Amino acid sequence: MSKKKTVHNTDKRKNKADIINSVVNFFNRNSGESFSHKQVVERLDFKKPAEKQLIINILFDLLDDAFIVETSRGKYKSNNRGLFLEGTFERRSNGKNFFVPDDGEDSSHVFIAERNSAHAMNRDRVKVQMLAKCKGRDAEGEVVEILERRQTSFVGTLDVQKQFAFLVLDSKILANDIFIPKENLKGGKDGDKALVEVVEWPQRAKNPIGKVIDILGQAGENNTEMNAILAEYGLPYKYPEKVEAAADKIPEDIAAEEIAKREDFRNTTTFTIDPRDAKDFDDALSVKKLKNGRWEIGVHIADVTHYVQEGDIIDKEGESRATSIYLVDRTIPMLPERLSNGLCSLRPNEEKLCYATIFEMDDDANIKKHRIVRTVINSDRRFTYEEAQTIIETGEGDFKEEVLKLNDLARKLRAKRFDSGAIAFDRHEVRFEIDEQGKPLSVYFKYAKESNKLVEEFMLLANKTVAEFVGKVPGNKTAKTFVYRIHDVPNAQKMENLSEFIYRFGYKVKVDGSKTAVSKSINHLLDEVSGKPEENLISTIAIRAMAKAVYSTVNVGHYGLAFDYYTHFTSPIRRYPDMMVHRLLTRYLDGGRSVGKTLYEDKCKHSSDMEQLAASAERASIKYKQVEYMSDKLGQVFDAVISGITEWGLYAEINENKCEGMVPIRDLDDDFYEFDEKNYCLRGRRKKRTYSLGDPLTIKVAKANLERKQLDFALVED
Repeated sequence: MSKKKTVHNTDKRKNKADIINSVVNFFNRNSGESFSHKQVVERLDFKKPAEKQLIINILFDLLDDAFIVETSRGKYKSNNRGLFLEGTFERRSNGKNFFVPDDGEDSSHVFIAERNSAHAMNRDRVKVQMLAKCKGRDAEGEVVEILERRQTSFVGTLDVQKQFAFLVLDSKILANDIFIPKENLKGGKDGDKALVEVVEWPQRAKNPIGKVIDILGQAGENNTEMNAILAEYGLPYKYPEKVEAAADKIPEDIAAEEIAKREDFRNTTTFTIDPRDAKDFDDALSVKKLKNGRWEIGVHIADVTHYVQEGDIIDKEGESRATSIYLVDRTIPMLPERLSNGLCSLRPNEEKLCYATIFEMDDDANIKKHRIVRTVINSDRRFTYEEAQTIIETGEGDFKEEVLKLNDLARKLRAKRFDSGAIAFDRHEVRFEIDEQGKPLSVYFKYAKESNKLVEEFMLLANKTVAEFVGKVPGNKTAKTFVYRIHDVPNAQKMENLSEFIYRFGYKVKVDGSKTAVSKSINHLLDEVSGKPEENLISTIAIRAMAKAVYSTVNVGHYGLAFDYYTHFTSPIRRYPDMMVHRLLTRYLDGGRSVGKTLYEDKCKHSSDMEQLAASAERASIKYKQVEYMSDKLGQVFDAVISGITEWGLYAEINENKCEGMVPIRDLDDDFYEFDEKNYCLRGRRKKRTYSLGDPLTIKVAKANLERKQLDFALVED
């Protein structure tokens, strides 16, 4: 008797959870109707007396939780108050789709079941009706309208059958492959990488239906894979012939009357300092000792808008792209190469037109005067960063006096900036030595040395000066509309999380107080972790605590640089916001009226969005090359550090080459591990063993999946 009772209770507990879910889902699906207890029982097809009684109890519980309301005696309805929200739909291949309201924080995700998704695609703007929330369950919603399609094209590999084909996606955005009728294949063959547009997704169909837009090439070939990365992010991978033809028609010769309008720096010592593989030199520095003992330093920027007229075909293409894209093995320029590498590039021993900020400085880098002018230059020398660094370190080389003086002034400008509260995020960049076929031969790290910082400091000064010229007006006046590069103060909660995280490593950081006090505390932290195993990890977490820098007409200053006014003026060859700044500057220098704020805010948002996409594509290309580089090292053992923790496993970064892979949680078979999100760790339920961010590991390379850009590692126990 006792045994039978125990079994019955176990079944009842199990059934109760299922029945609660059934009732909750029933009311959410029928949110506009009222139901009696009997109607709920009938619609859900419960027949046992115990189940019927249980539903009565559940209804009373849901009533207490305010999940349902009693509309009349014995009639219940979902407590859905008709709340509609607009925002972004995030699709996941595991079916755990979610919705982020426009005004929501990262934590305000709303779960959208596949049955309630209306086949919304990833990043679509949607209207969602909030479903009644049951106590202890996540917020849930239903897509009622797709306001804007953000992504209808996808990249993958064709699986071609006799009468049809499927696109097997590279990304994990869709749970199902895309069905392609044979007539929509556009000549694609089995194993080809292709760009496919979803043209229809019938309500009851499991798979979306698509057509091939472009064949990118055979999967696995370097050009194919790099173009596939660009296409995956909706970025251009080829340049329109009409735009290139328009650029080819621009005259190369500079008219004498144009030179006459400008300050002439052709006989002033001028040079460029750029990466060794650069071709688009958009900034040059001039140096001259004045009779009063001071220094005239010119920051000369390629005058792109002299050649590209607002609204012409080149300008429209540049605005659409908004930025040049830098993948591992190539640059996809914002402007046609005739402009970016030719007419506008400040190549040595060629007359070039520039926009410039000219500074008169003393030996302590105090700015006594400055002016913003159009110039003509003739660069004397093209330095690589390595060549300039050699002069700084040895004191010998071409134009050594000028280079050393610029470096001395830059050091002093930098010191003043950090005294004002600027933050020193100097992180290394991963670079590859690759062969002619694009195969990575080795990995190396690029660190910012003094030659890099020399150029950076004068570019920052020019950008700040231009922003102040437009934005800094007397208190009783309104500044004219302008394009600023803004960086807001850090999120307070994220700073608290950073403080809690670094405490386990023995570090501290200020989370409140003045801007300068907090930023100096962050700098102190970065100095403390420099050279330590946890340096890269803590730097990454610290960066995540910061706001993102974006473009805006609303100036809130630049927290990271400790500037009240800042813009982007110094790279018009590769950034469209700089072209906007050049045009606005010309307008305002000529006494023109302010432009419309709304139009320029939209342009700023587009530029910010494209910058993020380009950065994502760059990271994807690095990830691809890392996986390719490690693909012939299967079974090899490396020292690593835990760089990420998720509910499905832990990420580890190899110390010697910074390649990152995942140890799946299913492979941690010595215990049942649970994800502790607050403490960034996985913890074993029985043995209490913990894997935390920053912990050292020894790993073995288990798998390299180029299609997924994914490395799998296996733990090697001591």
